[in-house]
Amino acid sequence: MKLLHVDGSILGDHSVSRAVSAAIVARLKAGAPDLDVTYRDLAANPIPHLSGAYLAGQQPNATNTPDIQNDVALGRTVLEEFLAADIVVIGAPLYNFTVSSQLKAWIDRILVAGKTFKYTESGAVGLVPDKRVVVAVARGGLYGAGSPGASAEHAETYLRTVLAFIGVTNPEVIVAEGIATGPEARETALAKALRAASALPVSLSPRGA
Repeated sequence: MKLLHVDGSILGDHSVSRAVSAAIVARLKAGAPDLDVTYRDLAANPIPHLSGAYLAGQQPNATNTPDIQNDVALGRTVLEEFLAADIVVIGAPLYNFTVSSQLKAWIDRILVAGKTFKYTESGAVGLVPDKRVVVAVARGGLYGAGSPGASAEHAETYLRTVLAFIGVTNPEVIVAEGIATGPEARETALAKALRAASALPVSLSPRGA
């Protein structure tokens, strides 16, 4: 079984989403010591944003510069990592109301027609419904359901939309929020999220499957 662990925070050891995503991976690995884990740090090794040259470079018989050849090869590797994973763990900070640009660049490489979704006469159909996806979301303010800031939250909501689009309709989401409102609030939110991570089912199949 394979697990892909992706972190999108730029804050290194100071990141709450990284701490929680690491705890999630540790919990799942404890239940399956032979789990094969691939780690992708999107801040340490950022993926270039999509470009016209990248898209053109994937066409048959394209003549690419070395830079575009490398970019196309990276995109292929990122997609293959995702497709090969039985479980995907994503560390997703909320930056300026949405996901980090580093994480968005990764998402743009895995939403590929014919690979993770397809278009039909009745609409788009996700092609990876059997993946288990666990998301660790960290938010500086309070954006939970029913809060005044809820309508401005476009990280968790965006990721749920993206995942549903490719067939993952039941992701597990652990949220630590209010972490920028003070040291005590940060510690309380982190502790709560870590407890949730430690209580995750260790089954490697999607929740409810």
